[in-house]
Amino acid sequence: MGLTIGVDIGGTKIAAGVVDEEGTILETYKVPTPPTADGVTEAICAAVSEVSSNHTIDAVGIGAAGYVDDKRATVLFAPNINWRHEPLKDKVEQRIGLPVVVENDANCAAWGEYRFGAGQGHDDVICITLGTGLGGGIIIGNKLRRGRFGVAAEFGHIRVVPDGLLCGCGSQGCWEQYASGRALVRYAKQRANATPENAVALLALGDGTPEGIEGKHISEAARAGDLVAIDAFRELARWAGAGLADLASLFDPSAFIVGGGVSDEGDLVLDPIRKSFKRWLVGGAWRPHAQVLAAQLGGKAGLVGAADLARQG
Repeated sequence: MGLTIGVDIGGTKIAAGVVDEEGTILETYKVPTPPTADGVTEAICAAVSEVSSNHTIDAVGIGAAGYVDDKRATVLFAPNINWRHEPLKDKVEQRIGLPVVVENDANCAAWGEYRFGAGQGHDDVICITLGTGLGGGIIIGNKLRRGRFGVAAEFGHIRVVPDGLLCGCGSQGCWEQYASGRALVRYAKQRANATPENAVALLALGDGTPEGIEGKHISEAARAGDLVAIDAFRELARWAGAGLADLASLFDPSAFIVGGGVSDEGDLVLDPIRKSFKRWLVGGAWRPHAQVLAAQLGGKAGLVGAADLARQG
């Protein structure tokens, strides 16, 4: 199979890209994400039609945030789009006349990293994405493992604190409430409120109050040596690394790949994640340790992965 298109559905934009067999994006086209479910479907089709006008395309892969069924055809549930048992594959295929594969967006990103990014050379990798929430993907024996019903690797909703913080999924104590971009901001606000004398740089970047702190402020302040910002990253990393240690007990991969917006801070967050992982790894003194690697493809991983999964069929 030759060229395929990957589609990445974001909260503000839908990106479609033509991708070759080497994972290179040849052309992209973006449209704003509409507010309605039917509008999103139409926007996907419009983006695919636009980006394919100068190329011969064999198939299309769509990365959707939500639960996708085992046939890679129906979005069972999407948290940010009103899709409930939405037959997205059939609807898009009817409009564009090409084979379509629908996959969870975190699985797409994991596959992209495995094939063309940090996972190259590994047969068994676990990917997590530390963004607003926490997503993931499982590649074992060179295959994407989706579970019987297609909804495996929802790592963010593993309960790590019984009766802990309320999660958007309706449960309490989910991992993403403690290891995510949202958690990072909460940690920084709490610490800045408790010890403002240690958050001078951080507070100055906002509106002077803990409530004005945003994620971008924490990153900038941490690089400037702000103690509260650095401590917020350490707290996130403590939870992230401990969770990876649990996943090592389940899957025993050769590598963990950490992606998502939080991972863009590099060693500022990855080094403490590695230390926490080592601290909490059961039997760590006597067993091999998986590598903890930074994702390499950034925001392109989902689009590239979706396109390659379409190629795989």
